Amino acid sequence: MLAMQVFTVVDLETTGGSPAADAITEIGAVRLREDGVIEAQFQTLVDPLRPIAGFVSALTGITDEMVAQSPTVEDVLPTFLEFARDSVLVAHNAPFDIGFLRAAASQCDIEWPLFHVVDTVTLARRTLHRGEVPNHKLATLASYFCVRVLPNHRALADARATADVLLALLNQQRATVGFGS
Repeated sequence: MLAMQVFTVVDLETTGGSPAADAITEIGAVRLREDGVIEAQFQTLVDPLRPIAGFVSALTGITDEMVAQSPTVEDVLPTFLEFARDSVLVAHNAPFDIGFLRAAASQCDIEWPLFHVVDTVTLARRTLHRGEVPNHKLATLASYFCVRVLPNHRALADARATADVLLALLNQQRATVGFGS
């Protein structure tokens, strides 16, 4: 019998869009098996050690006051990496999230583990036929697949929505190639 694949689906909230200039404000992750069983969840606010822009606070609801007493990325990252150990990392628009995590590892002088990475945006583009969805945004895919938790620009909710989207995409791929679910 083949071993069941384990995924760590991660989502970040940040102070902006550049791993070089901005910082992580929240990490949310779901560790699950390919059969959909959730093994564990991880969530923490992170003190970015810089102000959060007003438009980011308006989008995420995360304020400077909320993160003021939170651990820094130097404190959080080793715990997250242990949580994700021996799994495939998954993110929606993975270059963004993984880019921030890799930049944080470099900043903390932590060697980045050699994770396999799955991007659900890329997977959706390969799996869904033209016209099935108007775009490949997480909210669109979550609605299309009727996931249990809708994304809301908070890390754990978005990770949970991405996990459900991942499982739906994998099931659709299996059905398309004739393996069933």
